[in-house]
Amino acid sequence: MFSSPPCTSKALPREYRSNAEGLFPAKGFPDGKGPPLKVFKAFSVNLGIAEDYRKLQESGQTGAALLNRFQNNLDLLIQKTWVEKADEGRKEKLLDKIPPFIALIEDGNNHEALKEFGAILQELAYLFFGAQSQKDDFAEYVMRIDPQMGLFWWYGGQISIERSWIKNGDNSLVYDLLLLGICYLTNF
Repeated sequence: MFSSPPCTSKALPREYRSNAEGLFPAKGFPDGKGPPLKVFKAFSVNLGIAEDYRKLQESGQTGAALLNRFQNNLDLLIQKTWVEKADEGRKEKLLDKIPPFIALIEDGNNHEALKEFGAILQELAYLFFGAQSQKDDFAEYVMRIDPQMGLFWWYGGQISIERSWIKNGDNSLVYDLLLLGICYLTNF
């Protein structure tokens, strides 16, 4: 699913496009440093998580309460997702990935946590949408169902693409990017 951009920015709804392109510009950032904080905040508005994102971003820490709510909600989403019998093992493996992912965040290892988050999102998408999640037009497909959810899966595909500002970026920028997904799934 995330081997190539799941959706071009031109396929994004107009109201999301400029913020999405500000977060993940096709040609990267001229200085290689990444987007300013206002771009993250604008993207959080598009995802419908602006207030939670703002509070967490301003506090500078993820917090045990958020991580606990995130894990509980993600566990519930995974456990309640109906899958074919052959895919039950995938659910268990995904559940096993969550505690080490949270430990990476608690340790402040945001770069590694973002990589793990991309893998978690890939599996979660498969559990929700099956083989459709592995198609190049997956995010476009989900946007037709629900634009905000489609934008979230577009984001998931984008964090999985190698980008210099993510790979070499400031730990706080990577944290802000990670926080977008955590907030969204906590409120899903």
